[in-house]
Amino acid sequence: MELFDMVMAYAGHPVRTTALEIGAGTGKATRLFAQRGVTVTATDPDGSMLAELRKHVPTNVRTVQTAFEDLRPGERYGLVYAAAALHWTNPEGRWSRMATLLKPGGVFASCGGPFRLADPAVEEAVRAARAPFLESDEIPSPDGTPPGHEMQWPGTELQRSEWFTGVQQSVIERRVTMSARDYVGHLSTISAYLVLPTAEREQVFSQIMQVLPDRVEIAADITVHLARRRYED
Repeated sequence: MELFDMVMAYAGHPVRTTALEIGAGTGKATRLFAQRGVTVTATDPDGSMLAELRKHVPTNVRTVQTAFEDLRPGERYGLVYAAAALHWTNPEGRWSRMATLLKPGGVFASCGGPFRLADPAVEEAVRAARAPFLESDEIPSPDGTPPGHEMQWPGTELQRSEWFTGVQQSVIERRVTMSARDYVGHLSTISAYLVLPTAEREQVFSQIMQVLPDRVEIAADITVHLARRRYED
């Protein structure tokens, strides 16, 4: 997988020892690293998520039910990574806490990105169906970085952090096709919809389903941010 190769190339040496995953969820990213020989400690505050993760991962994965903020300094890792989970962490002290989890010279990696309908006509139909309930379902940048900015969050925060250096941003282009029902299932995980009253949420999903073709093409590009923990403590 291109993401794994990108992280390893940035590290400059094989990360075969230990890695820590923040907000592992059901473990898609966990599998990517663990199946390639990385010993992963997968953390998530949701025990049911970790129970699902354990069904699908190799034996070199250890799970710990905890939030990022409750991780205590102890073992240091060669790699700490988060896949579409970093925005759930508390911004206060985020990078100093991250630094305590990494060996000097260790790598931090973050990846994620929005699902967007690839067909402009379908996207416009969905926008119109959504409009009575939501002006937009975009997730705003946590630090207010505008969408067109050269460096996106969390790279912007990493560049300002005294703990990290060598910040890089890359995009892995990806197209996926899914059923209309699966696409609406994805929408049901987005905070803009989650905060709607239940009745309105059901209405907007019903309206969107009516304008979708049976299968939709999604632009699901992955933005990857990489940074290195400074050697000085």
